[in-house]
Amino acid sequence: MKRLLCTLLACTPLLLTAQQPSFSLQGSLKRITLPSDKIYLEFRNGKEWKKDSAVLTDGEYKFTGELTEPKLASLSVFQPEKDNSSRRMVMQVFLEPGLIRVIHTDSFSNGSVSGSKAHEDYLDLQRQAKPYLTQRDGLRGTYINARKAGDKDGMEAVEKQLEEVDRELRGRVYGAFVRESPASPTALYALTQFAGYDLEPGKVEPLFNLLPAATRNYPTAQDLNEKIIIAKKTAVGQVAMDFTQNDTLGNPVSLSSFRGKYLLVDFWASWCGPCRQENPNVVKAFETYSRKGFYILGVSLDRPNGREKWLKAINDDGLAWAHVSDLKFWENEVARQYGINAIPQNLLIDPNGKIIARNLRGEELQDKLREIFN
Repeated sequence: MKRLLCTLLACTPLLLTAQQPSFSLQGSLKRITLPSDKIYLEFRNGKEWKKDSAVLTDGEYKFTGELTEPKLASLSVFQPEKDNSSRRMVMQVFLEPGLIRVIHTDSFSNGSVSGSKAHEDYLDLQRQAKPYLTQRDGLRGTYINARKAGDKDGMEAVEKQLEEVDRELRGRVYGAFVRESPASPTALYALTQFAGYDLEPGKVEPLFNLLPAATRNYPTAQDLNEKIIIAKKTAVGQVAMDFTQNDTLGNPVSLSSFRGKYLLVDFWASWCGPCRQENPNVVKAFETYSRKGFYILGVSLDRPNGREKWLKAINDDGLAWAHVSDLKFWENEVARQYGINAIPQNLLIDPNGKIIARNLRGEELQDKLREIFN
């Protein structure tokens, strides 16, 4: 299912050594009672996830820190449950340099924020996105029910609806926001949401160029620009970049060794649920068209200690084609070369080494192969 993906949440921005702007976040919980006196703050700053905690004193708490750029952060507290587990209550706050005040009203997750223009714009984005997010949540529930019932036609119909909702959300909300408010401290966040996991450089780069120069120098923007560059190199119509990686027996396998054949390069991992769900469809395609000249090369993003799980998944899922991996998880060299930050993803390459399709799932893969071989 296209919208069900295993994603790389962490960015890889550049190291910064200069003094960074600071923020002060002051919160008040005097209107409500909490089961815990410890508040947690978490956000990504440059290359690191920043995690901090503060003790509630007289109904108030305070955090201070440095920022490389305006960033969406999570405030959280843990609610003990009767079964000795705990439930995490969260409130999102968009941080920027300066003094930010938070007043929690009727619950921890509900409150008002002042002192952050970025947060005001973030709330505006959330209001615009809410109808689409509500619709998406409903469709996901429908998809789960269809899967439980074994209704493949129903699942495929829901997938198409999800794709359309996602396309409208990204274009009408996030893309429109960047076009209308490129100088907003939340514009870069909106642009990353618009770009998504399968970045289309022809649509993303013009919006990126609308951002102020200072914003384009933020670590997240630099990371996004790198993704745009890679996406151009791996777009449909481009010749696929060669690579070499070891197979399950430790023998090197190169992409160029498949020249002259139709090849699906399939990025996946044994730990990726959506990948494993898609595997039966890939197996079906291979069994139908392998005798006609269709090949597959699996590139696994399994972990350094995941060799046995990788081999077991290949066997359990009946993946009877070539497989390679360096077992470096998200740092897989081929995945980085091709800008892969979510799986499953794939590339269909023609006998001349040219990319002719990307991310074909379900019947889309079957239809494309039928078009080629029949």
